[in-house]
Amino acid sequence: MAGGRSRRHNSEYGEFWPAYVDVLSTLLLVVMFLMSIFMLSQYFAMQEASGKDTALQRLNRQIAELTNLLSLEKGKSRSAEDELASLQATLSDLKDEHQKLSGFALSGDEKAKTAEGRIQTLTVELDQQKEISNEALAKVDLLNQQMLALRRQIAALNDALEASEKKDQDSQDRIKDLGARLNAALARQVQELQRYRSDFFGRLRELLQDRKDIRVVGDRFVFESEVLFPSGQAMLTAEGFGAMDQLAAAIRDLAKTIPPEIKWALQVDGHTDIRPIASAQFPSNWELSTARAVSVVKYLVQRGVPAENLVAAGHGEFQPLESGVDEDSLRRNRRIELKLTNR
Repeated sequence: MAGGRSRRHNSEYGEFWPAYVDVLSTLLLVVMFLMSIFMLSQYFAMQEASGKDTALQRLNRQIAELTNLLSLEKGKSRSAEDELASLQATLSDLKDEHQKLSGFALSGDEKAKTAEGRIQTLTVELDQQKEISNEALAKVDLLNQQMLALRRQIAALNDALEASEKKDQDSQDRIKDLGARLNAALARQVQELQRYRSDFFGRLRELLQDRKDIRVVGDRFVFESEVLFPSGQAMLTAEGFGAMDQLAAAIRDLAKTIPPEIKWALQVDGHTDIRPIASAQFPSNWELSTARAVSVVKYLVQRGVPAENLVAAGHGEFQPLESGVDEDSLRRNRRIELKLTNR
C-alpha cells in the first residue's frame, strides 16, 4: 500500500512539471516581447527628438540670418536718410549762392563805377609818390654828403685817438716805473721799520726782562690780562699802570728815532678765553676784549704816545694761543698783544 502511494505521488509530480515549464516559457516570451516593444518605443522617441532638435537648430539659423538682413536693411535706410539730408542741405546752399550771385549781378555796374573812381584816386596818389620820391632822392644826396663829412671827422678822431693811446702808453710806462720805485721805497721802509722794531723789542726786553708774565710770541709782546686788568673788567690796575708806563717810555724813545717818512703804528689787540661773559657793561667777549685794548691805547696817549701811531682791536675768544681748557691754558689766552707794524 505504501508502494502504491509512492507511485501515485511520483505520477502527480511528473504531470505538474511540464505545465510549470510551459508557464515559465510563456512568461519569458511575454517579458521579451514587452522589452522589445519598450526598446522600439525608445528608438522612435529618440528619432523624433533628434529630428525636433535638428529642425529647431535650422529654425534658429534662419532667424539669425533674417535678423542680420534686417540690420543691413536698417543701416541702408539710415544711410539713405543721411544722404537725403545732405542733398537737401546742399540744395539749400546752392539756392543761397544763387541769390547772392543774382545780387552781385545787379550791383555789378555800381562796383565798376566805384573801381574806376578808385583807379583815378590811385593815379593821383602815384603822382604824389613820384614827387615824394624825387624829394627823397634829394635828401639821399644830402645824406651822402653829410656821411662823407662824418667819415672825415671819424678819421680825424682816429688820428687823435692813436695819439692819445700813444700818450697813454707813455703814461703807463711812467706809472710802472713809479710803481717799481715806490715798491722799492716801501721795501726800504719795511726793512728800516723791521730794524726799528728789533730795536723796540730789544728795549722792551730790557725793561721787562724780570716779568715772567710778559712773553714774546713771534713778532708780538704778550701781556697776560691778569697783569693789567681785574677779572671781567677793562680798567687798568696799579700794576698795569706801571707796565704801561714802561711801554710808553719805550714807544716815545722809538718815535724819536723813526724818520717821519716811515708810517708806523703800534697795534694793540685784546683777547679773552672761551668762558662767556654777559654783564650789562660787556654783553659778550667782543666788547670786553675791545674795551681792554682801548683802555691801553688811551693810557698810552695820556703818557705822550702819538694817537695817530696807535691802533686798538678786540678779537674776543676766537684767536686763542692754547687749545686746552685747563686753567693754565685759559690764563694764557686772556692777553693783550702789542705789535709794531706799518700803516
